[in-house]
Amino acid sequence: MDKNMNPAQPAAYPFALNNVRMFIAFRVFFNARFYYPVFTILFLDFGLTISQFAILNAVWAGAIVLMEVPSGALADIWGRRNMLIFSSLLMIVELLLLCVVPLGNPTLLFAIFLVNRVLSGTAEAAASGSDEAIAFDSLKEAGLAGEWSKVLAMQMRMRAMGRIFAMAVGAAVYDPVFMQRLMDWLGWQVSLTQDVTIRFPIYLTLIMAFLTLYATLSMKDTQSSLLNDECSALETCGLTIREIISQTLGAGKWILQTPFAMVIIAAGFLFDSVIRMAGTLASQYYRMIEIPEVLFGIIGSGMALLGIVIPRFCMKMVAQHTPRFNLLVVSTTTFVGLYGMTFFKPFYGLMPIVILYSGGYMIGFFVSHYLNHITESHQRATVLSFKGLFMNLFYGMIGLLYAFLIAMLRPGISEKHPHLIPELLENLVFMQSFQWFPWTFVIGLFIFLAFAKYKLGSSGEGGRIH
Repeated sequence: MDKNMNPAQPAAYPFALNNVRMFIAFRVFFNARFYYPVFTILFLDFGLTISQFAILNAVWAGAIVLMEVPSGALADIWGRRNMLIFSSLLMIVELLLLCVVPLGNPTLLFAIFLVNRVLSGTAEAAASGSDEAIAFDSLKEAGLAGEWSKVLAMQMRMRAMGRIFAMAVGAAVYDPVFMQRLMDWLGWQVSLTQDVTIRFPIYLTLIMAFLTLYATLSMKDTQSSLLNDECSALETCGLTIREIISQTLGAGKWILQTPFAMVIIAAGFLFDSVIRMAGTLASQYYRMIEIPEVLFGIIGSGMALLGIVIPRFCMKMVAQHTPRFNLLVVSTTTFVGLYGMTFFKPFYGLMPIVILYSGGYMIGFFVSHYLNHITESHQRATVLSFKGLFMNLFYGMIGLLYAFLIAMLRPGISEKHPHLIPELLENLVFMQSFQWFPWTFVIGLFIFLAFAKYKLGSSGEGGRIH
């Protein structure tokens, strides 16, 4: 019998469980996207326009939002392993499309990239929740649920290391000048242009996709993860839309009836949306604080290093302090980071964004830790998918509000500075818009605290889990 399935013989060490090791491997391989450091310019160099890039990103986010909760329900019914295999296959197909799409035909390019974004968003949604659920339930069946914080910390560190490697290598192989010098140094008689190196980060990410598939095929569903022990695949389950809807509604009802779950999810989408929005604008922020563009990739790798350090502190915090105390810490960290960024201090402006990213790692750890501990196995993936749904939905709303803010600020600033060239005007609008971030967060935090007080009352529920 597989060691993940036998609670009578618990492993003394969480990483002795195959599902736990494969969960970490899946997170590392699935997120090691070598094209991330050149994400925007890769789309443009293929021949797409900025407006098309924006549309494609919206399609990607929409696919995640639409598929997030249904995929969680499917995972709880079909099996988490099956959904992770499905996600891995989608990742392979989405990358294969970019490997073979010809250059020079704008209409075909946009169509292929549109399919790519739909597949990518669906893959993200299919993986969301299922990977955590299968790992946590494996620990639970082995009598090691209390070790979840150690597993979370380890996967965050390993994922950060993978991201550092992918960002450094991805940016390097994309640069035709660097790659030509490397080929010449190796004595290889090849001529490399941008049309050739443009696909190198994609090829490398495709290798990660196949490794992701290997990790998922190596997993096994836990006994408690399936509503029907005989049901492990679509063709043997007789799955109906009614069952998916029932599972989804059941998990949604549980969240609504569980105050602490509602508070955890609300905290997650409040902090995550603000921090992610600031992070999305990071490259422009770096320009404003006079960081040379050649250092952007190095800075990104440095930020990823936080994913190695921060989880160690989070693991101690959940063991030694209450959720209320940890909320205070992450709230302070987030506000200090956002407020510090409003000064746009050359070079020294890196410090507040380091603080802000630290808050992002903290909230990700805390939300996963607390939510997994209070959720029943049979609906874990669905509940985690609800969390992902609200995070992505609120992030999209923040993005729309930010676009509206920019549109409101631009006319007034243009009127006060009529002689500014367009580039300097956009920079000034950008800097002015950042003044809104810390105070918008404070308003959101007060609303959240009022909501938490109303839902939890004097029950003390927020102080139970360690």
